[in-house]
Amino acid sequence: MNIRSLTRGDGVVIGAAVLLFIASFLDFYSTTGGDLPSAWDTDAYRLVLPSIFLLGFIAAGLLIAGRFQPETRKVVGLPLGAWGTALAVSAAWSSLWALITCPSSIDLGAGAILSFLATLLLAGVALFGAKVPALAGSLVPESRPAAPQPYGGQPQPGAGYGYPGGQQQQPYGSTPQPVPPYGGTPHQGPGPQDAQQTPAPAPAADFSPFWFAVPVARPLFAEDGSSGQIAELAPGTWYLAVEQRGAALVAQTQDGRRGVLNDTSGIQRG
Repeated sequence: MNIRSLTRGDGVVIGAAVLLFIASFLDFYSTTGGDLPSAWDTDAYRLVLPSIFLLGFIAAGLLIAGRFQPETRKVVGLPLGAWGTALAVSAAWSSLWALITCPSSIDLGAGAILSFLATLLLAGVALFGAKVPALAGSLVPESRPAAPQPYGGQPQPGAGYGYPGGQQQQPYGSTPQPVPPYGGTPHQGPGPQDAQQTPAPAPAADFSPFWFAVPVARPLFAEDGSSGQIAELAPGTWYLAVEQRGAALVAQTQDGRRGVLNDTSGIQRG
């Protein structure tokens, strides 16, 4: 479970659930002569507790739990987020109906008003939270890392007296070439092994490694081109792009695994 996968909209969902929990202990209706019991008194409110409060709690739990589950995991053909959205709308409608059908002989209590606000907020975020940029951002923003050195590269010493021209950094993925004797000429002809080996595709000449984060969970496939998934990149976590292959990126996870990210749309560069 990665808490950095939560968005600001998820934080609003958690806050709405807390507000709904507080409202459940307040008087749902009140009269001039005194206050009526809270929603937990099932003898007084047989339908208010399950149709408003319990539905709202379950909806909030499903919306948050859906953030930590793959999109392919479904319950009766629907993901957890879809079930949470449906229950949140049902709880908001039940709360509104309780306000409309309030008997004329009694008044609305603090529990009824707060529960309507909480379920309305819960349903609104569930329906439109992903479309509002202010709610789609990460709940716990991660500090951007410093600009990385080229992957596998080492600081190069400056050229000084007795240092023949210095050593140039080899591009990542290329085969290091032997350094010729001082004043000699490097061998340019192919060797016997070069005719038997097929060179791997070289990365883009102007590519520099960079940190990035994905907007949604995306699979990371093996580098050998097979369809096997080796990891899943989670939103809110920074990963290192070490190579570019056309529109795809070769990414390295925090535990050192490397694979190909085919879908690079909407990534955030560090």
